[in-house]
Amino acid sequence: MNSSTDSEKSIRPVWARILYDLTHTSSLSRFLFFSLCDLLIVTLSLYLSFLVHFDFNFQVPYAELLREVLLFFVVLKIGFLVIFRIYKITWRYVGVADLLSIVLAVVVAEMALLILSLPNSFFQLPITGIGKRVFLVDGFFTLALVSGLRISKKLYLEVIRERGAGRKGKRTLIIGAGNTGEMLVRDMARNGFTDFCPIGFLDDDRTKAGTSMHGVRVLGNLGKLGEVITRERVEAVVIAIPSLTHKTLRELYDAARQLKVGIVKVVPRIYDFDRPDINLKGLEDISIEDLIGRQIISVDFRGIRNFLEGKAVLVTGAGGSIGMEIVTQVCAFGPRRIVLFDIDETELHNLGLRLTRLFPHLSGEIEYVTGDVRDELRVREVFAKYRPEIIFHAAAYKHVPMMEYNPREAAKVNIFGTYNIARAAVEFGTETFVMISTDKAVRPTSVMGATKRMAEFICRTLNRELIRDRAPIYSGEIGALSLINPTRFMSVRFGNVLGSRGSVLPLFLEQLKHGGPLTVTDPEMKRYFMTIPEAVSLVLQASTLGQGGEVFVLDMGEPVKILHIAEELIRLHGMEPNRDIDIKFTGLRPGEKLFEEILTAEEGTDASCHEKIFVARGSQKYTLPELTSILAEFSAAIRDPSPDSDEKMKQLLRKYVKHYTQPNPMGVRS
Repeated sequence: MNSSTDSEKSIRPVWARILYDLTHTSSLSRFLFFSLCDLLIVTLSLYLSFLVHFDFNFQVPYAELLREVLLFFVVLKIGFLVIFRIYKITWRYVGVADLLSIVLAVVVAEMALLILSLPNSFFQLPITGIGKRVFLVDGFFTLALVSGLRISKKLYLEVIRERGAGRKGKRTLIIGAGNTGEMLVRDMARNGFTDFCPIGFLDDDRTKAGTSMHGVRVLGNLGKLGEVITRERVEAVVIAIPSLTHKTLRELYDAARQLKVGIVKVVPRIYDFDRPDINLKGLEDISIEDLIGRQIISVDFRGIRNFLEGKAVLVTGAGGSIGMEIVTQVCAFGPRRIVLFDIDETELHNLGLRLTRLFPHLSGEIEYVTGDVRDELRVREVFAKYRPEIIFHAAAYKHVPMMEYNPREAAKVNIFGTYNIARAAVEFGTETFVMISTDKAVRPTSVMGATKRMAEFICRTLNRELIRDRAPIYSGEIGALSLINPTRFMSVRFGNVLGSRGSVLPLFLEQLKHGGPLTVTDPEMKRYFMTIPEAVSLVLQASTLGQGGEVFVLDMGEPVKILHIAEELIRLHGMEPNRDIDIKFTGLRPGEKLFEEILTAEEGTDASCHEKIFVARGSQKYTLPELTSILAEFSAAIRDPSPDSDEKMKQLLRKYVKHYTQPNPMGVRS
């Protein structure tokens, strides 16, 4: 129990503290409390039913009647309340489904009593011959009193206390009168409106105009935001429409801020689709990701569930920003086991804390494994132990300028790390292998992009192949390949994701924390952006579509100027660009482009059955013997100790990645 709960409990009167202990200390104490109350309810209901049956004639010996038949009513009613799990109901959060269970329990109990009361030639019970009206009236009183007891706390918290103590929270306007908005109002009521007090909804659904929900009216459509804020003296705005685009969200945010609304919140992404839980504690501040990269993404949740449910899933690079989101979303679809593989034990630990909070019921199905994708023996050991059926390969070196200075290390992780995982996948019978690729693999101008393109080649070549020989890859002996294994390999390319480690946003936030300046390479530099959850949702969707050998391309929307992101981030923190915080232009770094190619630019694409997922047309690819020879060359280059070994690695990448070139200083290809 936390300190706030202790302090609240200490100021209650004695009777209230006793009641709290009875209903909160343990499941046994709650059962004893409610069963005792139900015993009194059953007795009172039977007595009242006799009174009604005998037209309130007080000459009737009611005590004698009760003594003869009360045991039957108590045993059957309490028994059916137990069978229908009525004593498992949480007092404070009772809902319609719980009330329906109470109705069924009481109806079944009364029917059983009625059957026992029917005359028969085999045996006579004290209950035999009781008038049918007694059971009808008794059922009515029992149902009313048992239900009333269960909803009493909710009634007190959400109605009586609300009106008696007055609403003290900030006057709050909720954008969205759907299920999410309704859950928020209910949670506000449960908390006594101490933080937020809803004064109305706005919703663009015309059929909802003028209606009310839990006593809170729909005041109009989203276009009336400014008018309602001014008229109702709104102090907080909560945006409860998860499907809003970043443009609409931006407009709502700007309008609220211009009218001096102090608090603007947004509902978070729901990860557990079977148990959606929207409450005030989960509300988040508007982030730069919401205002820049948020898109409407619709995916086939049923298809993804069919793909993942009951499967053993391995995620490499699980502690990274993309891997972490893949893990979180996969957990929502009921895998049999999920193995988290990463070299960074600290990030695995942090991810474990997050998963424990979001999915406590999966604690026994999550395995945390430290290891390096470059370590072939460790990789095979993990595969032999866990036998993954689905792999999401997100482990990679992805920092563009850093890899320009370390090309051999980039090859070790991005090329041979991928080869190790892919080779083990085929050997141990993995069904599906999904590699996370990048837009920088399209006409690459960087070592990072070129090595990721080589990783794509590996996946395309090994699709439905079997590696028989297990010769160590750094020995120069790559191993023989054959054509008999059904593993499906696919790659998924997408552009920059806002908030990922090494991306521009964390850099800007760090610079902002120290007072600036924010550094932008060029005022005209543009990039395609998407938020991490949306990109990963499309990765999961793409993984259900692939037949094997595809390179999927995600539609990232419209490109955004990096300068625009810097300016928006400064404004989001209540300051003005170049007045409170400077923006400094530094010039292009090694391997960078001024404009990213459209992900479809090089090969062209074909449509898939999803509007935001395309399939890159096959162009450059290698046969099995060619791949074996190429990997042997890269293996030799990695082991080359000469001073010019890094340049030799770049030359090797240019040799085998057809469009790999260096950008000139103006960001245009040479």
